[in-house]
Amino acid sequence: MISGFNLFRDIAASAGRTVPHANRPIVCVQGLGFVGAAMAVALANARDARGEPYFDVIGVDLPTPEGLAKIAAINSGTLPIKAADPKFSSALDQAHALGNLIATADPAAYALAETIVIDVHLDVTYREGEPVLKLDNFRSAIKSVGGYMRRGCLVMVETTVPPGTCEKIIAPQLAEALRERGLPENAFLLAHSYERIMPGSDYLDSIVNFWRVYAGYTPEAADACEKFLSKLINTRDYKLTRLSPITSSEVGKVLENSYRAATIAFMDEWSRFAESIGIDLFEVISAIRKRPTHSNMRQPGFGVGGYCLTKDPLLAPLAARHLFDMPNLTFPFCELAVTVNRTMPLASLNKVQQILGGRLSGKSILLLGVSYRQEVGDTRYSPSQIFVEHARARGAKVMCHDPYVDYWPELREQLPSEIPTPEHIDAVVFAVPHRDYRTLDVKTWLNGSQPVILDANDVLNNDQRASALAAGCTLVSTGRGRTL
Repeated sequence: MISGFNLFRDIAASAGRTVPHANRPIVCVQGLGFVGAAMAVALANARDARGEPYFDVIGVDLPTPEGLAKIAAINSGTLPIKAADPKFSSALDQAHALGNLIATADPAAYALAETIVIDVHLDVTYREGEPVLKLDNFRSAIKSVGGYMRRGCLVMVETTVPPGTCEKIIAPQLAEALRERGLPENAFLLAHSYERIMPGSDYLDSIVNFWRVYAGYTPEAADACEKFLSKLINTRDYKLTRLSPITSSEVGKVLENSYRAATIAFMDEWSRFAESIGIDLFEVISAIRKRPTHSNMRQPGFGVGGYCLTKDPLLAPLAARHLFDMPNLTFPFCELAVTVNRTMPLASLNKVQQILGGRLSGKSILLLGVSYRQEVGDTRYSPSQIFVEHARARGAKVMCHDPYVDYWPELREQLPSEIPTPEHIDAVVFAVPHRDYRTLDVKTWLNGSQPVILDANDVLNNDQRASALAAGCTLVSTGRGRTL
């Protein structure tokens, strides 16, 4: 690796690219996952009133096989993430053509940046059934930034962190790193502004055309963060919201996602009730949503997945215990929501097992959809993984498909590119409402086959369900009575 970069074009040269010298402010994005890669592309496309780019952007990731693959993808002008957003693809094309977005594995790039955006994982693991904060990698990432960043650099944390992390972990870590370099330990600006990115068809807009909350460790840091975000976000239509202190911004993201997780879990029991008494809960929810105060009511589904909702409700209780020394402060709703949502895919599996005569041994199941949400290839903590692992443990043979996933890394499986035919399949489970499934010609696809069909996530429309029933299939829908 190259160290001691002097110019943005030095990094470009290390990636085999020649770019024009523009002398723009440099922003480094640490972590090129689903958030960091999109943020880097959005920053590279931020424009001033004359249409000129505000920034040269450097994406930094680890020199692991996965990290190097993301770096190579960005440097070649291809998306490291599969998602159905033409704006995202177009924005990357423009950045690649202009040459103001480069990726590297060398942390020396941080020395060039006026602003560093932190988009690395902070994981929660389980030890003997109890959630535990996994801070080692996160601390290493912050230490890496502190070892190279220039005096006065703005460090903006987008990572969802336990409340208190910026004050009790990040700021001391940066101060220590600066002190070791012989620099004033307060020679940095630290801010927190949590992402609300929604991978999928509105990937890019969920960054640039969406509301932002931010806070600074100091008033000067908050001012710098506001100035930075104002160049990225469409603040004319989506005003920025400043909070104080910085812990309030951390709480904002954790509370926001805990609320969503809890309301999703709440619908699980109503789904079972609706199925038992033979009504269509989606129809009921649609009627309730007409009341403005209830317009965002959740609906039943296959389960909760992704990196956020599966762990974020646990961050407040973990912060209380480990950062604020308040072990007796409890969060029963948050913890119960995580438990309910983790078991939700098993309700679908149990439905399939019941319809197939009470046993799955020797049965074949086709699972349609393995990403955690529609129109994106993100399989992290997908409820489909829980479904597949438990189905196979019960003796079932499970075949999977997803239009956005060629290789399922968590299960180390290659997936077919086309939707498999249901011939010789005992049960088909529609798990993710991808467009490919919502527009599927069910009659032609079945072609005389009569598998049991479970619509586990309101994937099929009325015509598709009617086609399945007309073909002689047994059809069950989560949240709907058996005859609907």
